[in-house]
Amino acid sequence: MEKTRIAILYGGRSVEHGVSINSARNIAKFIDRQQFEPFYIGITEAGTWHLTPEVDKHISAGEPLTLVLDAQRPRFRTAAGRELTADVAFPVLHGTDGEDGSIQGLFKAMDIPLVGTGVLGSAISMSKLISKKILQAAGLPVADFLYCYFDNRDAFSFARVSETLGLPFMVKSANLGSSVGVSKVKSAAEFDHALDEAFRFDHVVLFEKYVKGREVECAILGNQPAQASLPGEIIISDKYEFYTFDAKYVDPEAVQIKIPASMTARESDTVRELSLKAYQALACEDFARVDLFLTAEGDVFVNEINTIPGFTNSSMYPMMWKERGLGFTELITRLVQLAEKRHQHSKRLQRGYQSALKF
Repeated sequence: MEKTRIAILYGGRSVEHGVSINSARNIAKFIDRQQFEPFYIGITEAGTWHLTPEVDKHISAGEPLTLVLDAQRPRFRTAAGRELTADVAFPVLHGTDGEDGSIQGLFKAMDIPLVGTGVLGSAISMSKLISKKILQAAGLPVADFLYCYFDNRDAFSFARVSETLGLPFMVKSANLGSSVGVSKVKSAAEFDHALDEAFRFDHVVLFEKYVKGREVECAILGNQPAQASLPGEIIISDKYEFYTFDAKYVDPEAVQIKIPASMTARESDTVRELSLKAYQALACEDFARVDLFLTAEGDVFVNEINTIPGFTNSSMYPMMWKERGLGFTELITRLVQLAEKRHQHSKRLQRGYQSALKF
């Protein structure tokens, strides 16, 4: 049987560039070589594409690569003229350009099946502001929030934000992940620095009411119907104010992961139900990880959704499915199959329209 050729994309123009490389290494390590023939496309922090012999942080050492813009026969071409075709693309690209609909639009235009959420769901899920508005409209519980744009930042003072949201409150870049551009503000002295830090990475900043609660996550897999894992919990060391980038990826003693989380059956059912509803409300496809807060009173708040969750050794998404009996290799296979099925289903739609229009 001919193997399915999988283009694994990694790196990218994103503050999560390094995280993407670590995730892609695991995809490359565990993908089923009996069914799939992977090849690796690294994208540098400058945005150049390279064919690499394996997933490697030295992306620019690979062969420079271009995409032939032909939806009938899309293919990648090296500088030496060698051409490669992909049956499916698997973007392991976290954050900007990779998780916000940009890469999804490119591959949709080229008619290449792509693992994961498409243009619409990726774009709205990446924006903490837009996704919160949609979740609110869908009747799902989210923390109270305010937002401002760079051009009107002077209209938002510590007094205004704290009066509305109370203390402490969170300040976040609206379109980033991995807690980059996020600060916890407890006093007026911290406000300006937090705002400056958030605006370093984005034109939109979110102010969010601090929710004192447990950090829980739920893994979603599939389409019509999607399935929810049992919730997992991230127990953060007291030396961290919140779940920072270093706590996630740098400090091995920063967190304790508990899968499944210790909670009542009712709390677990609520987390899973809200996660599935968030996944559907934000037009997600194939897979996603939903992050939530569970308070001591039993209230659950949806924090955000990640359409390309991490696949590193410490990442919750594959670990939550492993607990359900779905191993890393089987999970990757399932994701490719979902992408292929979705792409095949899209073929039923007509693109042309016959009319009396003269042109």
